[in-house]
Order: sequence, then C-alpha cells, then structure tokens
Amino acid sequence: MIPHPYVPAPARYDDMRYRRSGRSGVLLPEISLGLWHNFGDGHAFDVQRAVLRRAFDLGVTHFDLANNYGPPYGSAEENFGRHLRADFRPYRDELFVSTKAGYDMWPGPYGEWGSRKYLLASLDRSLSRMGLDYVDVFYSHRPDPDTPIEETMGALDTAVRSGKALYVGISNYSAEETERAAAVLRDLGTPLLIHQPRYSMLDRWAEDGLLDVLERSGAGCIAYSPLAQGLLTERYLDGEVPADSRMAIGHFLTRDRLTPGLLDTLRGLDKIAQARGQSLAQLALTWILRDRRVTSVLVGASSVEQFEQNAAALAAPPLSPEELADIENLLRAA
Repeated sequence: MIPHPYVPAPARYDDMRYRRSGRSGVLLPEISLGLWHNFGDGHAFDVQRAVLRRAFDLGVTHFDLANNYGPPYGSAEENFGRHLRADFRPYRDELFVSTKAGYDMWPGPYGEWGSRKYLLASLDRSLSRMGLDYVDVFYSHRPDPDTPIEETMGALDTAVRSGKALYVGISNYSAEETERAAAVLRDLGTPLLIHQPRYSMLDRWAEDGLLDVLERSGAGCIAYSPLAQGLLTERYLDGEVPADSRMAIGHFLTRDRLTPGLLDTLRGLDKIAQARGQSLAQLALTWILRDRRVTSVLVGASSVEQFEQNAAALAAPPLSPEELADIENLLRAA
C-alpha cells in the first residue's frame, strides 16, 4: 500500500510564535523539535514520521540533530533523511535544520572533539546521511580543551564559506569560552548565530553569565533538556521510578537524584502548574521562555500526543510576578 503524500496544514504558521536569534535575521519557533532520543533505529519509523508531520503542521520549522544521535550513531540523521525525501523535500526552504559535531563518532584520534579535520569530515558525513546540500546551522557540540579555539571556529567559518552551512553555533561552551568563540568568529566574518546550552528550572548554569554574553554578542540561545531529562514531568511525583524511565536506565539520570527535597520542590511546582491549568512540563517550558534572550526551547517527543502537550505550553499566559516569586522560592529549596 502506497502511503498518501504528505500535504502540510495550510494554516501552519497562524498560531506559532517565532523569536529572533540574537541580532540575526533568523526567526525560530519558540518550540523546536530535537531528534536526540527518539529518532534512532530502535524507534518506530511511522511514529517518527507522525511526530515530524505534526510538528511542521503546528508551525515548528526547526529540527535539531547531531552526528551521533541515535542509537546507533548516525541513525537519527539517516532516518531524518528518509523522512525528508518522503515528506519534506518540497518544503526544504521552510525548514531550519541543524547538526553538530564534537562528541565521539568514529574510532581513532580524528573521530571527536574540535579539530578542523574532524569537524569538516563529520559535516560531510552528516550531509550525506541526510541527503542535504547544506544545513542551516552547524555546531561545535562541545569545547575542546586541547585544540585552539581559533582552529575550531575556523572550521565553522570554512563550513559557511564552502556553502555547507548557512550559520554556525556552539553548544555546552561556558560563558568565558563563548565570549572568546564569538570574538574569533566575528573577526573571521562569520558571526555566532546561537548557543545551545542545557537549561531548565533545575539546571540554571546558563544564567551565571552565559545569557549576558550572548546578549552582548548578538547571539541567540536555544535550550536543551528543558524538562531535566524528565524530572520536570509528572513521572516521578509519587516518588517511584517507572521501569521505562530514563532514571531507571540510569544513563543520564540516576535514582539518587530523586531526593525528598527535590520531590517537595517538584510537587510544589506541580501545584502552581495545576492552578494555571498546565502540566508540570508545560510550566517548565513557559518558565524558560520567560526570558526574551531565549530564542527557542528544544523538546523531544516519543509520540504525537507528547509533542502536542509540550507545544500547548505556548497557549498559556505569561507567568505573573507572584508566580515567578513562588517558583523561585521552591527552586531555592531544591
């Protein structure tokens, strides 16, 4: 049976809100779709397709990847390439696609970190896997303590000048590293478009100088792990660890994180969310977007329903000063 060709919703841009990335010409949806966990070979292809279609129908134009997303490494890009060919090729100019390189990808001394050799080789492989001529943003996924930042940023500049990327970004760089990277890129003539930090109610390191640096540099911010790997959802509110949860797997989130103090904070936040007619996850997304220096928030989704629930956070009113104060008091106690 041949599937029906995908026709996007005609009104897909009517309700989504977009924010400018720093002082650039780029507008990104306030909610973007990250393909980190749910687009590898172990996840049903038809569910991936449904999530991508629904996201685009809701006005989500930004799809975020990296070379090693999967598992296995590279499979998220390969699967995205298949979806692109089947559904999104006619709409390529409406999409904003990003990928990254920096973590381990292949064996040997040239398969990770920030050398020119690794970054540019990885970009070529990523483009091949996705079937793209260029990506909209190419990121240095993490700083390299042993490679001069001039070399890493020079590789990003080359990616743009070769036509393989339109813009460049960095991820997981400290405030000081970001300021230096932005200065090098500015001197090269390829300004820093955006930084992708881990940022949530429970992980606020970006507030300790990074957002100020980005504002001064004219760069945007797109937050990943806004739900703290699932802690900021209803999954753990009863104090139990579901067998299929990330905490049970223990790769990025371990059971010792779920302390009595944190549970009290999560339950208090959930009460605030309920009073607003939101879920805890929706409140967490609304809270991050309270700061106009944040361009977009990256969410993952294992189902259409989960993505719709996250996207519905945008329909809520802004947090009041009283709600923000109550949230701050809870977070200080976490």
